[in-house]
Amino acid sequence: MKRKFVIGIDFGTLSTRTILTNVATGEIIAVAEREYPHKIIDKVLPDCVTMIGPDWALQHPADYLECASTTIQEVLNNSGIDPKQIIGVGTDFTECTMLPTKADGTPLCMIDAFKSTPHAYVKLWKHHAAAEEADKLNEIAASRDEDFLADYGGKISSEWMFPKIWQILNEAPEIYEAADRFMELADWITLQLTGVEKRNSCTAGYKAMWNKQNGYPSAAFFKALDPRLEQVIDEKMSRDIFPVGHKAGEITEGSSQWTGLAVGTAVSVGIGDAHAAVIGSGITKPDILLMVMGTSGCDMLVSNSNIKVPGISGVCEDGILPGFYGYEAGQSCMGDHFAWFAEHCVPERIEEEARAANKKVLELLNEKADNIRPGASGLLSLDWWNGNRSILVDADLTGSIFGLTTATTAEEIYKSLVEAVAFGKRMIIENFINHGVIIREIIATGGIAEKSPFIMQTFADIIGKPIHIAATQQGTAMGAAMLGAVAAGSRQGGYDTIQRAGREMGKGIKKTYTPRPEHRQIYDELYSEYVTLHDYFGRNSDSPLKRLKKIKIKTMVERKETGK
Repeated sequence: MKRKFVIGIDFGTLSTRTILTNVATGEIIAVAEREYPHKIIDKVLPDCVTMIGPDWALQHPADYLECASTTIQEVLNNSGIDPKQIIGVGTDFTECTMLPTKADGTPLCMIDAFKSTPHAYVKLWKHHAAAEEADKLNEIAASRDEDFLADYGGKISSEWMFPKIWQILNEAPEIYEAADRFMELADWITLQLTGVEKRNSCTAGYKAMWNKQNGYPSAAFFKALDPRLEQVIDEKMSRDIFPVGHKAGEITEGSSQWTGLAVGTAVSVGIGDAHAAVIGSGITKPDILLMVMGTSGCDMLVSNSNIKVPGISGVCEDGILPGFYGYEAGQSCMGDHFAWFAEHCVPERIEEEARAANKKVLELLNEKADNIRPGASGLLSLDWWNGNRSILVDADLTGSIFGLTTATTAEEIYKSLVEAVAFGKRMIIENFINHGVIIREIIATGGIAEKSPFIMQTFADIIGKPIHIAATQQGTAMGAAMLGAVAAGSRQGGYDTIQRAGREMGKGIKKTYTPRPEHRQIYDELYSEYVTLHDYFGRNSDSPLKRLKKIKIKTMVERKETGK
């Protein structure tokens, strides 16, 4: 009997990663990764002429197809597996990463008439230029006592679907009119593979204000936002939403040509990347918090209880695992935070030392920071380099470092940045617990969790709870692969439930970081100061950070208009 395999494709912020996995054991047979050729478009469009405004983050949809094609071909070539042995494909995507398209899925930015129009491109999750629309949406929803707000911690983020759609309508109405569909890329990619549009319950529930019981907000609400939005759901989206693990369709003759996969291979509906990691980590029961630690940070858990928790990203029935309420919170800046520092703030002495030791700069910084006692630098930072996702839900907030002197070293600043993200995580966890959500265990996955003992030990020390590292490698892609096995079903050699796939293909725990008692007191003191700064700069509507950002945007707009 021939072995059966599945493919999981993880569309991340900077690259696509594809894995080929044994269905029976969860063993990863081959891995391939490719960076997006256009990277993140945040200054000028690919036409090299059209400038982009502040807080924009775009991508080119052709990159996703190119990177999926090359990575699938690579895992097939490296493994020598016959494509006919592959029974299913699952995909996960960053969210809300959205795109205006024609009815057949053609991106507007790939039509000549719109290739120099920024709003025709993919709006990446970290596109924060719809903050004004998000603020107005929240204000109107609160004034109308809209029930859906409570499902999202009381506030809709500028990162989400409808603020982005509204921004397109306000700033480029011709793009809004030309678009037949506004799609999450998690759904767009399955459309490319299967030729069928099937929207998934995960991204609809967490990023598009959809609820399993009530559907989308009413047409009256959208009309209250803007009369032109009254029929946005029926005209530009879809009310047909399919649960995670559902079969979206099969590889078509067309997609077979660019993937190399056999026609008829099952394809699962899409899922958000962090949510896929819950499944990929083998979590099949409630009350376990998964920290996904990558470019940004996402915190996921499933529960038997539906509790309205302020400041979270959302709670969605069946959003992660069928039969449970799935909770999401997170931090907009994690790996981004550290990469920024390594690229822009490291002195030559550290770069030279790293080269001499044949180490990466961040690797050396981790070693140096690990030798600094907590509190010894006198520094404290706020982790808002990409705004705050939870629990303030405010993209206008920016990062800060306090306590700098002329004696401060780069490694001390780096340690403070790591501590800041851990303090932010502790706030998220305590926010859950204080509102009645049970957290019995904490598991971490992602590149940081797998590669940085210093960072993970710091998190354990600050949070004050053991942190277990999932043994599953490539957790998000593995979750997608598991969903591919569920889409295929047991008759094709896969599984009929996500829980069964998780149990059979998951790998358990490989390491645990336990809080060090000697660091608890000082970190409790520092955390108290962090909370003070967090509330002063974050909860103040007239925060100096917000005023500074307004001055920055005003200056950038004036420069763009005058050319000076």
